[in-house]
Amino acid sequence: MAFWSSTSIFTSKVPRKILFMFTLSLSVTYLFYSLMSCYNSLQFPLQENYAYQGRLVTEETTFVTLREKLYSASQGLTEFTEAERTTAVSTVKDHAEAEQRTVEWIRTQASPTKSATGYHNTAVEKEHQEFSTTDSELRVNCTMDYGEKKLPQAIIIGVKKGGTRALLEALRVHPDVRAVGNEPHFFDRNYEKGLDWYRDLMPSTLEGQITMEKTPSYFVTNHAPKRIHSMARDIKLIIVVRNPVTRAISDYTQTLSKKPEIPTFEVLAFKNRTLGLIDASWSALRIGIYALHLESWMQYFPLSQMHFVSGERLIVDPAGEMAKVQDFLGLKRIVTDKHFYFNKTKGFPCLKKPEDSSTPRCLGKSKGRTHPKIDPDVIRRLHKFYKPFNMMFYQMTGQNFEWELEGDNESRSSQD
Repeated sequence: MAFWSSTSIFTSKVPRKILFMFTLSLSVTYLFYSLMSCYNSLQFPLQENYAYQGRLVTEETTFVTLREKLYSASQGLTEFTEAERTTAVSTVKDHAEAEQRTVEWIRTQASPTKSATGYHNTAVEKEHQEFSTTDSELRVNCTMDYGEKKLPQAIIIGVKKGGTRALLEALRVHPDVRAVGNEPHFFDRNYEKGLDWYRDLMPSTLEGQITMEKTPSYFVTNHAPKRIHSMARDIKLIIVVRNPVTRAISDYTQTLSKKPEIPTFEVLAFKNRTLGLIDASWSALRIGIYALHLESWMQYFPLSQMHFVSGERLIVDPAGEMAKVQDFLGLKRIVTDKHFYFNKTKGFPCLKKPEDSSTPRCLGKSKGRTHPKIDPDVIRRLHKFYKPFNMMFYQMTGQNFEWELEGDNESRSSQD
């Protein structure tokens, strides 16, 4: 009762006009501070524009720093797990969406008049948004979605079961190499889809990086040389070759794992086993006639644009073969013996991080299959069949791969 009585006394003594003026002044003050806050918000794009221009001025310095980081990171096999990659991409998307909402809010607050200044600010906001998003992607995973998609400057064109996957995986360790993981088969199966489709398969690259792909069947495809030459006359071609007898057995082993019902190797290799007539039309054997296929490529490309990798030496001395490949591609020798560890179980090298003792990363289960036992007489006859073609191949390439010296050792080989 005391409270209500004191209130009634106060309202009776204070004129209502004074209360009205006091309330109005408070409202005007609040409105003034609100307008000032809105004004500061509208200055945000201009302030950010200055910061953005400053970042553009230092763009060249940023690229230099990026290159240095790429080289330092390349000393190990820096990889993202699927969970990390998903988290990183999600973070980038969230950042982009947040900036998009900010820009849209600013546009709704700004004046709708389409003056020259308005158009300029809108363009600056869009440019800033794109630059910021790209910068976030760079922080997440270097060149994951940054750069430009280009047609390949180098292709591993062969040969099947020669060691092309091992070579590609080793090359992908290099920071200046960006390669497609899967085989595009563009020049033999998908050529009608066009170069734009082919280019879109390629990873994005920065200036100075090489775009690569591998499709071993190109080497034995008749129209592949002409098609690749039409795309890029100065392209570099890499061919991994292996003893054709071992390669044929490895090819058969792969097919056998998929189709267990196929005939034996001996049955497929001969037209007439008694007469010793070898069936050179069987693809597993025909691929190994390297001189025949190389002749088609030499009609369009000089030997200076081709590099031949020994599949055998790639196993026993991977660092040595990688040094030659890096020289051929004009790359700094970054992939060295520190990146390899020989796996005695599988019978070939695995990639590892040179700076730590983590588990080496080996090729999949499809590599290193146990070969079926082949009649030694069949292997001897195949060596005899391939010898003249091998001699011709040595002469054409100027390299002696010494497959004839393996002889009996090849017949005792049991690993892919």
